[in-house]
Amino acid sequence: MRYFLDTEFNGFGGALISLALAPEHGDQEYYATLPLPDPLHPWVERHVVPYLGTVPLGADQPLSRAVAAERLADYLAGDPDPVIVADWPDDISHFCALITTGPGEMAPVGALRFELLSTPGFCTAANSAVPHNALHDARALRTFVLELEAV
Repeated sequence: MRYFLDTEFNGFGGALISLALAPEHGDQEYYATLPLPDPLHPWVERHVVPYLGTVPLGADQPLSRAVAAERLADYLAGDPDPVIVADWPDDISHFCALITTGPGEMAPVGALRFELLSTPGFCTAANSAVPHNALHDARALRTFVLELEAV
């Protein structure tokens, strides 16, 4: 199955703040926030941080990288052929960095494939119910792709 990915991070090249996957089918989503870096990029402080907690079930409670990676592996465990779809290369980079748990070690995610989409004219945040919230942005990407494919 395809999982639509979005991340939020602390400016260009900055630390991961949140990561979300919205599945192609069903409503079992993955969303994790990590401890906020210090200092925060001013744009991130204004446009990302206020929206971290807009997803239910206490998802605004930061997880350690190790716990977030473990939960991500558990989330993908039942899928024999997950495809991670993103519209920005940094999203894939942050995903891979998260599952890299130590020197020569990674979370047990099994085999993964990645698909980087070119989406000219589409802006995830502009189409998101809550711009710059990774889960809402991942949902917006999913909606965009599925609607485009339905045409």
